Amino acid sequence: MVKFNSMRFFVLLTTIFLHSIAFSGQGQVQAQAPAKRLQDYNRNVWLAYNGDHKITSKWGLHTEVQYRRADFLKNPMQLLVRNGINYFLTDNAMLTAGYVYAKTHPFGDYPAAAITHENRLYQQLQLKNSLSIFELTHRYRQEQRWVKPEGGQKHTYTNRSRYMVRATLPLSAAENTTQAYPYLTASNEIFVNFGENVQQNIFDQNRLAFAFGYRFSKAATAEVGYMHQIVQRANGLVFERNHLLQAGFTYNFDFTKNNTAQ
Repeated sequence: MVKFNSMRFFVLLTTIFLHSIAFSGQGQVQAQAPAKRLQDYNRNVWLAYNGDHKITSKWGLHTEVQYRRADFLKNPMQLLVRNGINYFLTDNAMLTAGYVYAKTHPFGDYPAAAITHENRLYQQLQLKNSLSIFELTHRYRQEQRWVKPEGGQKHTYTNRSRYMVRATLPLSAAENTTQAYPYLTASNEIFVNFGENVQQNIFDQNRLAFAFGYRFSKAATAEVGYMHQIVQRANGLVFERNHLLQAGFTYNFDFTKNNTAQ
């Protein structure tokens, strides 16, 4: 049997992803005078819960809810619910496919004309490996997005590719898998749009984040941190530069065991 090598697979997928970005960008280069770009600075708060729950040794469920507020909690920004089905290739490789619903409110100095509702399908591969004292996570995600303004009659369909790399540094050595410990984490995720309805914003956004976390058990972790998010709006002219306070809690149920407490 051929042994699954996550690092080689990661290198292959990264190469394919970067080539696809370069290829998709060739079709949207236009010989025209650049318009003036507008900068929109925001201070937002994102709260999240997520979990990956094993049903069998190979299959599981993903659950996630994100509640986002603009103007540092003053105004609503977005409610996002993501669910999926997981397939565990190995202990360090997982496939997921699922559905997302997002309701987004206008915010910032250049707000959208109306609340938008989004229905989204997604497929992803997540790989984990170690590098010296760091634990690395690589996540590749493809999204098919249907977005419609509230009261509108027609959805706009676009595709989006995402790649995230995350490094985690444990701040104390765990003697066993049930031991609690604090950790630091840093991550970066890039988003790229493609498809016939994408005209001005091949580059969608980038998220650079740093957080302090605490692992209570193998199943439960909590994090609080900072994210700097750059978003290019669909018109290609407005760039959001968002400073975010993030807080999240993760709990992974394991229904393959008699006792779900980890």
